[in-house]
Formats: sequence, C-alpha cells, structure tokens
Amino acid sequence: MSQSPDTCIAEKPDLLADFDSAQQSLLASTFSLDLCEQVSVEECAGRVLLDDVIVVHDMPHADNSAMDGYAIRYADFAASTAFPVQDRHYAGAMPPPLQPGKATRLFTGSLLPEGADTVVMQEHVSVDGERIEINRPVRAGQHVRRRGEFARRGDTLIAKGTVLNAAHVGLLAMQGIDWVRVQRKLRVGVLTTGDELVRVGEPMRPEQSYDSNGPMLSALVRGMGASVSSRLHAKDEFAQTRGAIAHLLAHSDVVISAGGISTGEKDLLRSVLDSLGGELEVCKVRMKPGKPFSVGTVAGKKLVCLPGNPGAAYVVFALLVSPMLRQLQGRRAALRRTQMLPFSGHTRVAGHRDEFLRVELRVAPDGTPQLHPFDQQSPGSLNTLAAATGLARIRAGGTVNDGELVEYYDFGTWLA
Repeated sequence: MSQSPDTCIAEKPDLLADFDSAQQSLLASTFSLDLCEQVSVEECAGRVLLDDVIVVHDMPHADNSAMDGYAIRYADFAASTAFPVQDRHYAGAMPPPLQPGKATRLFTGSLLPEGADTVVMQEHVSVDGERIEINRPVRAGQHVRRRGEFARRGDTLIAKGTVLNAAHVGLLAMQGIDWVRVQRKLRVGVLTTGDELVRVGEPMRPEQSYDSNGPMLSALVRGMGASVSSRLHAKDEFAQTRGAIAHLLAHSDVVISAGGISTGEKDLLRSVLDSLGGELEVCKVRMKPGKPFSVGTVAGKKLVCLPGNPGAAYVVFALLVSPMLRQLQGRRAALRRTQMLPFSGHTRVAGHRDEFLRVELRVAPDGTPQLHPFDQQSPGSLNTLAAATGLARIRAGGTVNDGELVEYYDFGTWLA
C-alpha cells in the first residue's frame, strides 16, 4: 500500500531536516559517477578533468625575453651604456652566444642568448646605426622569463576534479597535450507535473498556465555543464507519473522533478517512489521557500523532488541541488563558499525556518558592498529572481537591522 504524503515524517522524523543538515546529508549520500571519456583539448572546456595533469616540459622550457628589446650582460652595463648590436633574432630562432660588451636584438618570446642575463626594453634605448645606448636604469635579470619560472617538470599543472576553462586549454596545449580524460556529461532527466500546465507554444485555456519549470530547470542543468537527457510532463495521475519517472530513471544519471511533492491529494511523487522500491532520504527542509523539497534513491539513482512554485524551485536548485550535481560530476568543490555582507534595510524571520531572500548586490559610493532585498519574494514569482544576484540567508527567529552582516549566496558561484 502506498504511503500517505506525511508518512515519511511520522516514521522517520529525522527526515524533516534543518537546511545545513539537509545540505550535508545530501552530499554525504552522493558519490561522483565513474563516467569517463576522452576528448580532444579543443573540446574539453567546460568538462571535469579526471586525472591530475603533470608538467612534462618546464614552463617556460628555456630562458626567453618578456619584451621586445636587447639582451645584454648586466656586468657589461656597469662598465658602459653603449653596446654594438651583435645580431638580431626572432622567436623560434636559436641565437648564438652573446659576446662580451655587445647586445643582441630580440623580440618577445625570443630565446635568451647564452651569456645574456638581462633584457632592456627597446623604448629605453637610443639607436645609432648598429649601436645602442641605454638611457634608463637597468636592473639585473629584468624582463627575462626563466626556465621553469611558471611550472617545473613533475609539478601538478591542473588537478583532477577541475572544471576546465579556456586558460586550462591553453596550458594543456603548452604541454603538447592533445587528448584528456574527462567526466562524461552528467545526464539529467527533468519532469514537471500538474493537470494545469501546458507546454510553451501550445494553446492555453483560462484555467491553465504555461510550464515555466521545465525550460527553467533545463537551462539551470545545462548552465552547470550537464546535459538534459529528456524532459517530460505528467498529468496528476499515478500511472502516468510513475511511467514518466521510470523512463527518466532508465535514461538518466539523476532525475529532477518539479511539483507533486507537497501534501495535496494529487501530490503523487512519494507514492510513486514507494512503488518503484525507492528510499526517501530527505522529506521536507526547514527553509523558506522550499520546505517540500525531498530526495529519494531508486536503484542507486537520485530522484530530486522540487516544489512546484517556480521561484521556490529555482532557489532550492541553487542551494541544495547544485552541490549534489557538482558532487556527481566529480568536481573538487561541490559546496561553494558564502560571504558575509551588510544587509540594507530591516527584516525579521518568525517561526522555525531559515529564510532566503532575493537580493541584489550593489556597491555604495564609498565602495562598500550592500545586499538590497526585493519587495517581491513570492515563491510563485520569477520576476525578481531574474534581477537578483543571489540570496541572503536570515536565520530562523532572527532579526536583521540595517548594515548588519548576513550570509550571501551568490548565483554566479552557486549555479556554476
């Protein structure tokens, strides 16, 4: 017999969790998936690296010039500021050794001639035919990139679990690496539920609403470097909901649903989870918005159930789902850091739930950062979320006065 919506709380009161406990327990029960594939360095940006990349060639691999200018011996400069130009060499050429008392004309990236130890910028010399005269003070070793200055053979260049970006691509190319092992893209199934919802583009009757959760959650998933394996919608009917979840579980690494997890007569997801042999891990969290958030495991795969209100679904995804996805992807820092920043205004939170307010981070004329809350905080609204830079956490039963520090969750960090 399927359990009633509140049975999980009656049988397992620990499943009603405070926010921090829910966040930690989800990470503790989530393990990175072994989803390896090899991709070319040209296509690895945005992917999670599976192995440490070790430096094979010193970086730079030889002493070279950081400027267009002239290579000299610093000891010669102490005796004279005038130097005959011995020769000129561009990057990619092998210069002969520098003769005492002379200079070699070279360019950014040119190898430093044997015997030279200092480079003088071309703007700091006067040229007279094949001679130069240095007209600025010179510091020994200036404008020279030394072999191994950036990284030495045997160093860890890029640690496993790193999400590769364009700079990493450049580093890999500098080492002559053309293929890397990365995590296969995480496949996330997305489910929305509700008789009242219709897909965007379809005709809508007065009693209906367009489904915003499906496209929004898909965008959030892709924004984290994962892929949407399939996006389905189920009416408020047990067999259809069960069939949709079973299909998504079969074709995805994790399934995220929106709606159908509260305490209404048509909130069927807990019963469906029970019928599939799943185990509920989190059932309701002391947070606002987002209390109905639940997570279960079916055959080793996570089923994440978000509130149906789109604003609440967005907030819960940022705070609780994104760390789980990062953990599944094998990233190094699944749980992102928060900041303590001054709050603008006055607010009080009654009850036993931490409240997460939509805020905009602004910089005051004196350079001080301030968190400005929006008037509209409805869980059903996305208007202010589209303008918000993040969330300010107000602890349950707490009061915050103007200028006091609160914990700030930046969307740029938490949704990446």
